[in-house]
Amino acid sequence: MMEERRVLIVDDEPGHRMMVRAVLEDDNWTVLEADSGEQALQVLAEEAESHVYPDVAMVDMKMPGMNGMQLLKELQVRRPSMPVVLLTAFGSVGSAVDAMKKGAFDYLTKPADNDELTAVVGKAFGYHKLLKENARLKAEVSGEVDFIGASPGIERVRDLIGQAGPTEATVLILGPSGTGKELVAEGLHRASNRADRPLIKVNCAALPDDLLESELFGYEKGAFTGAVKDKPGRFQLADSGTLFLDEIGEMPAALQAKLLRALQEKTIEPLGSVKPILVDTRIIAATNRNLKKEVDAGRFREDLYYRLAVLEIRIPPLEERKEDLPLLVSFLLRRLGNKNNKIIRTVTPAFLDALSGYDWPGNVRELENVLERALILSRADALGPDLLPPQITGAREAAIQIDFGPRLGSSPAAPANLEEAEKQAIIQALEENGNHRERTAEALGISRRTLQYKLKKYGLTRR
Repeated sequence: MMEERRVLIVDDEPGHRMMVRAVLEDDNWTVLEADSGEQALQVLAEEAESHVYPDVAMVDMKMPGMNGMQLLKELQVRRPSMPVVLLTAFGSVGSAVDAMKKGAFDYLTKPADNDELTAVVGKAFGYHKLLKENARLKAEVSGEVDFIGASPGIERVRDLIGQAGPTEATVLILGPSGTGKELVAEGLHRASNRADRPLIKVNCAALPDDLLESELFGYEKGAFTGAVKDKPGRFQLADSGTLFLDEIGEMPAALQAKLLRALQEKTIEPLGSVKPILVDTRIIAATNRNLKKEVDAGRFREDLYYRLAVLEIRIPPLEERKEDLPLLVSFLLRRLGNKNNKIIRTVTPAFLDALSGYDWPGNVRELENVLERALILSRADALGPDLLPPQITGAREAAIQIDFGPRLGSSPAAPANLEEAEKQAIIQALEENGNHRERTAEALGISRRTLQYKLKKYGLTRR
């Protein structure tokens, strides 16, 4: 089955867009179009809602409003791993070469030769795949084994970790509780040039306001009652390393102003001191709140938000990536089995069906708790839906068993027969629902988009 390749064409000339579309569709590309830089950003935002993104962008240098160079800068922030091929008139080649020095992948002169067009875009796609694979391998080598999944949303998270990690950019991690924001922060630190320096973590919601200030910035002897000696703050402890500010949305307004100053001036002032201290600390922040809404409501400083959100990484909740459940279950049961000295080799399809039908408000953290409960209560080496709490049960039992393999502590990837069982379950559901995709997705407890992804994955699209 041919791999899907997606390209975004941004050009204000309809005729040229039509020509490029025709050439690339003949070469089996899925083509998205935009007639301006502003519309291109809107297309990316719409694609982001479904965690499906273009692999390559083709951008015209000269457009009304946002020109090609301005759009290139925006794309480098929003999709840093997406190669950008510039389209330019013959007389503007010099500008295109300058743009390549600033991060563009390549350029083509208009009107582009058909063979050259497909060759350059194909080369850009290969480069994009290489970046993703490098990010995945780097994460594996650095020990990032807890971030399990193969869904588009998780692939994007891995992609962004690989791209943003080696930079000095401040990163804002967004996602509900239990999705793994701390794991992303650890991955960013391991992928950075500061990996051999400290990663210091602070939970802004776990400390009272006055204590949080002294923890972050430290204090001098005599600064307040009980300050019997100087104490360095977390900023100083993370000097030349990384400071992870979890639940940044809970930080009080007065402290937000002091944090903003530290970010702008790279200096801090401990409590009781008037002498600024220079610090070289990279900031990674995380929150389960919508900070834009917090800004609109006046509870979070707008200038601080933009300082923190140089790059945003959104972790999808488990409800949006239920196709990752078999991989997560396999990995978590191995780890929990090692922890509890108990081997679990199989689960029934009804067990996985019940998990898929649940919304998981507590995300992966809740899934881990549910699996540990089932493992502890089990009397055999198989898990069935009878071991699940009442709010999750309800899916039908089936006879097929899913084998998790003979050994605990092996690779976290699920064995091949797990995917085969999933494929057979989808085929059975399709047959029972007359190949009607919407009813099939509903019967399987997944979204229609997820079903479409699975059909392509298993080569079942022609059914």
